[in-house]
Amino acid sequence: TLNYFGLISFTLPQAAAIGIIGGADGPTAIYLSGKLAPELLGAIAVAAYSYMALVPLIQPPIMKALTTETERKIRMVQLRTVSKREKILFPVVLLMLVALLLPDAAPLLGMFCFGNLMRESGVVERLSDTVQNGLINIVTIFLGLSVGAKLVADKFLQPQTLGILLLGVVAFGIGTAAGVLMAKLL
Repeated sequence: TLNYFGLISFTLPQAAAIGIIGGADGPTAIYLSGKLAPELLGAIAVAAYSYMALVPLIQPPIMKALTTETERKIRMVQLRTVSKREKILFPVVLLMLVALLLPDAAPLLGMFCFGNLMRESGVVERLSDTVQNGLINIVTIFLGLSVGAKLVADKFLQPQTLGILLLGVVAFGIGTAAGVLMAKLL
């Protein structure tokens, strides 16, 4: 639609990479934009992480507009206790299913499953503690540096990048609204 008005134009893979910003998951946005639109990786990563940081500002007005005060006061309780065996089997079974059905997504979900398995198994407690604390901070710094290196200053304030930021916040808002509406439906 933006192309219709002569503003900016994106290819289908670029639009899909921009749309994943609505999922509010920075690593997925980086992974997908690296696969679909590597030329937009820097702008998409900046947009995704910016909106994730702005969750306390973006989501509350959307949630208040779509819910009643009574609904907002509902307290969720855990329906049942999840056993240790289930917590260990979940990442293993999930990774096998993803590897069979969606092999392209296996590396991304594999890291998620590996982290869960390390935490839940209790076998590598020291390694799990390091990954959850010190290592994640180091990786975040390197991720920021590498994404920043991909985003050259003279290309940042271009109409295309501003369009990505605009479409990203729209996708983020739609993702939030869809989540709230699905919760109300179910």
